[in-house]
Amino acid sequence: MARMIGAEMFFETLIHEGIDVVFGLPGGYVLKVYDVMPKYSDRIRHVLARHEQGATHMADGYARASGKPGVVLCTSGPAATNTVTGIATAQMDSSPVVVFTGQVPLPYLGSDAFQEADHIGITRPCTKHNYLVRRTKDLPLAIKEAFYIAGTGRPSPVLVDMPKDVLIGEDEFVIPGEISLRGYKPPKKGHPGQIKRAVEMILAAKRPLIFGGGGLIWSGATEELKELTHRLQIPVTLTLMGLGAYPADDPLFISMLGMHGSYAANMAVHECDLVISIGARFDDRATGGNFAKFAPNAKIIHIDIDPATIDKNIVVHCPIVGDAKEVLKQMLEMLPAKVKTSRKEWMGQIKDWQKQHPLTYNQNGDKILTSYVIDTLSKITDGEAVVVSDVGQHQMWVAQWYKFKYPRTHITSGGLGTMGFGFPAAMGAKFARPDKMVISVCGDGSFQMNMQELATAVENNMDIKIVLLNNGHHGMVRQWQTMFFNGNYSASKFDVLPDFVKLAESFGAKGLKAKRPEDLEATLKEGLSTEGVVLMEIFVDCEELVYPMIAPGGAMNEMILGPGTQLENMADVADMA
Repeated sequence: MARMIGAEMFFETLIHEGIDVVFGLPGGYVLKVYDVMPKYSDRIRHVLARHEQGATHMADGYARASGKPGVVLCTSGPAATNTVTGIATAQMDSSPVVVFTGQVPLPYLGSDAFQEADHIGITRPCTKHNYLVRRTKDLPLAIKEAFYIAGTGRPSPVLVDMPKDVLIGEDEFVIPGEISLRGYKPPKKGHPGQIKRAVEMILAAKRPLIFGGGGLIWSGATEELKELTHRLQIPVTLTLMGLGAYPADDPLFISMLGMHGSYAANMAVHECDLVISIGARFDDRATGGNFAKFAPNAKIIHIDIDPATIDKNIVVHCPIVGDAKEVLKQMLEMLPAKVKTSRKEWMGQIKDWQKQHPLTYNQNGDKILTSYVIDTLSKITDGEAVVVSDVGQHQMWVAQWYKFKYPRTHITSGGLGTMGFGFPAAMGAKFARPDKMVISVCGDGSFQMNMQELATAVENNMDIKIVLLNNGHHGMVRQWQTMFFNGNYSASKFDVLPDFVKLAESFGAKGLKAKRPEDLEATLKEGLSTEGVVLMEIFVDCEELVYPMIAPGGAMNEMILGPGTQLENMADVADMA
């Protein structure tokens, strides 16, 4: 056993856990960690973010693109509180981010010392677990447990608070053995009796539907899902977080469901007789929010790793707690190798819905439509890029128009809806997937929330693309004001915006601009084929609205399909969400 200080134990344990990149920013109480960091720079890369929120989104993007935990390192007080939005974002979308914070020395805890904050109390509601390490020798175990908890069961963020005296203290360094925590035994396989019951329900159903979420991606269940759906000819719709879990070009794939899902997908949920939900949590955006009217003619099978989601929003008929991949394997083993199905009428009905109200746009006139931008981007890249969208209208158009083929290629803040997430998360994704083209699609409003990370991207010689859609407004706020607040555009228009091309150039990045539809394709092709950090500013029509839209608090068959759709209670529904 070697003796070493806590700061050295920190790096030694990270290396043992297979961590090779840390996103962080130095400060007073972690300076000893940064002091020893050069000794480990050949095995761990440190990315110096310009803001701790940016660092946390980078770690989150890294985790989502790689499937491995993302790591954040920062000091105490404001640095730690700056990570909270990123932690809550990761928690809502089930992303394994491990945040290490410095803390005042133990004797000063509770004394209102300089840059002291209660990191444990502040992050308790948005972490799966958190630690305040009180002895140097306990640091390796706390770190190892943090990674174990973050990455098992339902992935979630964990915080480890490291007082300064723990980091500078010296003790024997021992790598802990296999982690086993009393009271924490995340399930893998589902209950065989429930699996048998689910299989019987599926075989008996006339109009079954797969309702897939992000849990499919985290469990790596795509191949098992494809085998199940093709063997039984079951159509598939996905939540926003599930996009990529099933190939968009598969004939059984309908499209995204939910508030801005397609007419066909939402009608399929409303009219099916069996919902097979896998790795989704039935949140208000995926269901329309009127839980009592959800799939009124259907029985519901709910497969999820987190028992807390079962019966939380929707009462289910067959709950199965387990890992999606393992449960699907169990189902496949119980099913006959060949199954006679009679889905012709059901699939025909879905195709009719697709024909009645397809996703569409009409690119005429001088103004560029955002839907046209995303459709063009999808065609140019052939769905092969990792696309990280921010939050707002463009996020929904990305979900509707980009044809995702593979898991971990669609990354967005779906649960918390964190504006400013997109660009730093795209940087994290690029560190995780240097072999792939990574594109940050953001709005002018969202990009301004973390645009300081342009410096980080250029400093690290990143090959990353930014498609910035400039409509001069907070677009989704403007859409709701148009639809539900009689066009009262209160505080949604920007009177001052930077010249984003000049801004990019001031950081050493390349900037391009497109203002007319005929310039779009050439601008995108030039930007995507230019090495380095490239920002493409696309001026888009602020009056374009995202359709379809389930009226807030409405059922899934209550969709606003276009400007001509009027609901009797249009002014009231805004208060429902």
